[in-house]
Amino acid sequence: RLEKSLFKFNYDIFTGTKRFDSEKAGDREVQRTMLELLNQLDGFQPNADIKVIAATNRVDILDPALLRSGRLDRKIELPLPTEEARARIMQIHSRKMNVHVDVNFEELSRCMDDFNGAQCKAVCVEAGMIALRRNATEVLHEDFMDGILEVQAKKKANLTYFA
Repeated sequence: RLEKSLFKFNYDIFTGTKRFDSEKAGDREVQRTMLELLNQLDGFQPNADIKVIAATNRVDILDPALLRSGRLDRKIELPLPTEEARARIMQIHSRKMNVHVDVNFEELSRCMDDFNGAQCKAVCVEAGMIALRRNATEVLHEDFMDGILEVQAKKKANLTYFA
């Protein structure tokens, strides 16, 4: 017998508010899975040692049924990193790169107000790829700036997709 159970999942797979009007087979499967999840969440006994941890990046597009009171007891919001934290995240993700001494991570982080940690990492990856395409031996400040523009463009494309 298990004394404790922990279930962890990413809510982002259950995005959208249209539960029952899809014609696509994949969407119907997601709907069936979500309904089963809701049934399971509602079926837990209050004294059971079962913990459910769920995460999402887009709470604004989740089905309201997932957020109904009683299904999840605590909702914890992790805010976007501060300017200082963004600079540190970029330093961490570029520490194995040959970064030019003139790269100013603090200045770069000021251009990334609404970036999360994953997007800060993506900027570093993009900057490295840009430098590689130039056959450069160092990643320049301009490479990071171009990386920021690239990630911003992807963010806008994703927002358009969910609109």
